[in-house]
Amino acid sequence: MKILRHLVSLSLALPGALLLLPVAALPAAERPNIVFILADDLGYGDVSCYGAADVETPHIDALAAAGVRFANAYAMATECTPSRTSILTGRYPHRPGGLECAIGTGNVGRYDDAIRLADAGELGLPPRFATLAPGLRAAGYYNGVFGKWHLGYEPKFSPLRQGFDEFVGFLGGNVEYFRHFELSDLPAYVSGTEPVEREGYLTDLITADALAFLEGRAAQPERPFFLYLPHAAPHFPFQGPDDGSLPPPTEETWTQGSRETYLAMVSRLDDSVGEVVAALDRHGFAENTLVVFASDHGAMAPGDNSPWRDYKGTLFEGGIRTPLIAKWPGRLEAGTESGQVATLMDLTASFLTLAGAPEPRPPLDGIDILAHVVEGRSDVPRTLHWRYRRGDMTWRGLRDGDDKYVRREEGGEVEEWLFDLASDPMERRNRLEDKANAEAADDAARLLRRLGEREAETPPER
Repeated sequence: MKILRHLVSLSLALPGALLLLPVAALPAAERPNIVFILADDLGYGDVSCYGAADVETPHIDALAAAGVRFANAYAMATECTPSRTSILTGRYPHRPGGLECAIGTGNVGRYDDAIRLADAGELGLPPRFATLAPGLRAAGYYNGVFGKWHLGYEPKFSPLRQGFDEFVGFLGGNVEYFRHFELSDLPAYVSGTEPVEREGYLTDLITADALAFLEGRAAQPERPFFLYLPHAAPHFPFQGPDDGSLPPPTEETWTQGSRETYLAMVSRLDDSVGEVVAALDRHGFAENTLVVFASDHGAMAPGDNSPWRDYKGTLFEGGIRTPLIAKWPGRLEAGTESGQVATLMDLTASFLTLAGAPEPRPPLDGIDILAHVVEGRSDVPRTLHWRYRRGDMTWRGLRDGDDKYVRREEGGEVEEWLFDLASDPMERRNRLEDKANAEAADDAARLLRRLGEREAETPPER
């Protein structure tokens, strides 16, 4: 592992160890730039270095080869809005209230609390909950976001009110890739807070905005930057880059698509990653830039979450496992794999720490996952919990070490699952199916109590 000269002089590490430099003591110009590329509905098994057999993702794979690949990373939600909430707040996504389900197209609430907030004009992430971008700005960073927002349509929920200096993208959960409309009457594509009309394939436009941002930063290199790149791909509507001459999807066909089209979207997304990384090198940013790639949660069909069970919209592993890759030259050892249980909200803690940001208030729910890897710490068990609501359906889940409990409630009916992820990581055997297994029943009762305790510790705040 390469060790920077100034790190050697400042660190008290043993030979061969590598500690995170206390970046708060560094001049702003020496703090790392941060690029966070977030795919939308990309399956764990849709990336070559995570086992994809029918698509090549050479640029994403190159990030893993040059950095660390996390094998046990989780999204903190199984849909888009709550997952993004956890990243931008660094906290459990049900804390702000009303965001435990994706905001419906056209600013629609999909369960009681969300409906209440939508009726009051309050459905979105309030700026007072935002932690990541404001914290980075306070540390001197210039922040840009290009792509999918999905945290509120109204101007008061704009990224420009939440610590970002630039924003071009779409406010809802999905738009048509060539004509940039959504299935509502609300403006879909905006620059800042104003509607904008553009021509081109959505993935390419998001990439072009990122490249323009990097060119602008190269002209003003005195400030470090945070580039948040939440792509649309490969979320529906399923349209490949060569499908522009086809009729646009209708309400009936909006969520329909083939595996072939999906993979074409993934391939163009991978090309985008390559273009951004090449631009970092071209502008002289590469050596002092942390690049992170992830998906916001598991895929829906025709995506592939192999080897994990099920899809987006559930709390089985396929719904919440995500590829997570980080490259940081000289700090993260090339070709590393981490088995530590990690979450996307852990990145918030890592980014703020590396930036030397003021201590956030309230405290974050995640850990500094990059410090864990850089310092070579031993993997430790973690307790994580999830809650997902839509209509009168509620999914609840808890991972406590290797024990995992999942509960689905709808229409007065309850289903329960109990898994030992150490011996059954693919969740093929529900331990509760054996009604005579008293130990399993006791374990489920214990985990349900713990889940209730964790929920009581993280209540909605609106």
